[in-house]
Amino acid sequence: QLQLVESGGGLVQAGGSLRLSCAASGFTLHNYAIAWFRQAPGKEREGVSCISSSGGSTFYADFVKGRFTISRDNAKNTVALQMNSLKPEDTAVYYCAATSWYCRGLAPSAYTYWGQGTQVTVSS
Repeated sequence: QLQLVESGGGLVQAGGSLRLSCAASGFTLHNYAIAWFRQAPGKEREGVSCISSSGGSTFYADFVKGRFTISRDNAKNTVALQMNSLKPEDTAVYYCAATSWYCRGLAPSAYTYWGQGTQVTVSS
């Protein structure tokens, strides 16, 4: 069974940093583009960032550009999201999701496999 598992969420003060990790079980990530999404209470799920299967292409939503960095280690079967300069509005449940080979924008419907999410809370 294909599974994605997120980790690394937590509570941090504004201006702080967190590093999220997405790990795969049951399949190898190197054939998949991986995206991060987030969903705050009462809001729709929104795309944050994506990295292609090779790691050669990355995409970011405007609201995280310059603050978040996505990376992958195919040897370890993981994808990371380094989040710096966090703001209270970054508070949400963060999900990783997979689709084959290439990033397909940041629309949730384009991604097939999803993790259960990890909570990120940024206090002011």
